[in-house]
Amino acid sequence: MEHRELELFLHLTRTLNFGRTSTDQHVSPATLTRTVQRLEARAGARLLDRGPRGVALTAEGRRFAHYAEQALGLWSEFRDGASPDAELAGDLRIFATVTACQALLPALLAPLRTAHPQVRVDLRTGDAAAALARLEEGEVDATVAGLPHRVPHEIVGRTLTTTDLVLVTARGREDAAGGPFVVPRRGLVREAAQRWFRSRGTTPVIAAEPDGHEGLLALVAAGYGTGIVPRLVLDASGVAGRLTVVGEGLAPFPIGLCVRRADLRRPVVAALWEITAGQPGA
Repeated sequence: MEHRELELFLHLTRTLNFGRTSTDQHVSPATLTRTVQRLEARAGARLLDRGPRGVALTAEGRRFAHYAEQALGLWSEFRDGASPDAELAGDLRIFATVTACQALLPALLAPLRTAHPQVRVDLRTGDAAAALARLEEGEVDATVAGLPHRVPHEIVGRTLTTTDLVLVTARGREDAAGGPFVVPRRGLVREAAQRWFRSRGTTPVIAAEPDGHEGLLALVAAGYGTGIVPRLVLDASGVAGRLTVVGEGLAPFPIGLCVRRADLRRPVVAALWEITAGQPGA
């Protein structure tokens, strides 16, 4: 069977949503439906049930998903290097926030590039809140972003550095330190901000809820309110010169590398994991 068909099927088993898988995997709903129909015809069994409550895997569908994971795993092992003596090669898909790309990835990837020049890195950036979801759904092989207090059992994480959360306002607006506030719409910083508000016994006035930290700092610099961000994000920001820190040490904020536990058997993922073991913060 085509590897792409198996990848689409596995993504669908994780989302159980044809629309989301179609969007995430950049295929039309009709193409996805035909792919499932072809797989069911070849397997000789119904793999998915579609009903009023949504999509569910059948018993045969669960067996087939296990087969698909093994088949793609074996293909990855072959693609990444057929023998211990062969030079390590293959694709490594990494998701990182913009800040992590600027502040952490050069030091993280330089040793990998030196040791394994044939490994090709596919680097993707985006909102930190989506990092673990992309990893869990198999869209990437590793993420570099904020680390939650607890990671899912199927994922392993390693701290690369720790920063702290700070309060920032636009220069000349230091008197606005008490709010209103600009906080991320979702994600670990939003959760940390909510814990901080609760610890103070206050109900904050929220002026804006942007998706990313960079957008947050742009709104703060424009005077929309006081922002809560990791100091690492502030230091790497192009608008840092227009901002003033008015509160610091709100909470430690670890940033780290995460991979799926099962992928540690893949040579390219194992190489990245081993290289970070000796880096500061690991």
